[in-house]
Amino acid sequence: MQKSVRNRQNRKNVTKAEKHDPNAPQWLWGTHPVLAALSNPKRKFHRLCVTRNAMAKLNEINELPANPEELQPKDIDQLLPREAVHQGMAALVSPLAEIHIDDLEDDSRVIVFDQLTDPHNIGAIFRSAAAFGFTAAILQTKNVPPLTGIAAKTAAGALEAVKEVRVVNISRAIESLQSNGFHVVGLDGSGDVMIDEAVRGAGKIAIVIGAEGSGLRQGVAKSCDQIAQIPIERVMESLNASNAAAIAFYQASMTLRSA
Repeated sequence: MQKSVRNRQNRKNVTKAEKHDPNAPQWLWGTHPVLAALSNPKRKFHRLCVTRNAMAKLNEINELPANPEELQPKDIDQLLPREAVHQGMAALVSPLAEIHIDDLEDDSRVIVFDQLTDPHNIGAIFRSAAAFGFTAAILQTKNVPPLTGIAAKTAAGALEAVKEVRVVNISRAIESLQSNGFHVVGLDGSGDVMIDEAVRGAGKIAIVIGAEGSGLRQGVAKSCDQIAQIPIERVMESLNASNAAAIAFYQASMTLRSA
């Protein structure tokens, strides 16, 4: 009974840390997120927990940044939130070093999140961003929780490939991007041009994605250079944020590649 109470308390402590302290070490879990983090020299590891069956997967890494602890699956379960599907691998890591928006002057494809907070959507968008050559993502400091756990699992390693930039104000961030030569395109079903038209001829682009349901805020939309949409049949009014973003990234990537 005492062990059960302690295990429940451990899970509560993990959840609290992830929610309230963005600088605290955070758990990553799942094969792709952990292996990607192990391959990232910028990641600092505090613990690396694997099951016996998963231990062989570490052979893919030339030099491990931490000594692996071999644990039973149930023991890893107790380190993580209840919904975690760890596939026999979990790592306690420090957040990546903070990147300032002015450090993006050498990037050419950036995404901006306008009050999108769902970790599944964010993770899926990071994954699509990495697949289509977007190298940085801008998120608000206060409204978006640390990108670990569920977001990292859904991103399947993309958090290590797409730089995370935190800002206080999205509209001011857009102005900063524009001053650094970015053509900023808001993604919305009411857009007056298609996404391929909006990015054609642009040297550097930033695509702004609004929250599920509410879309782009009015002030953010006004800050964008253009508002664009993706081509979908009228039988469907809209797609969810991550699906719409994936299509937009693909179309933008193909348009820029053919330029």
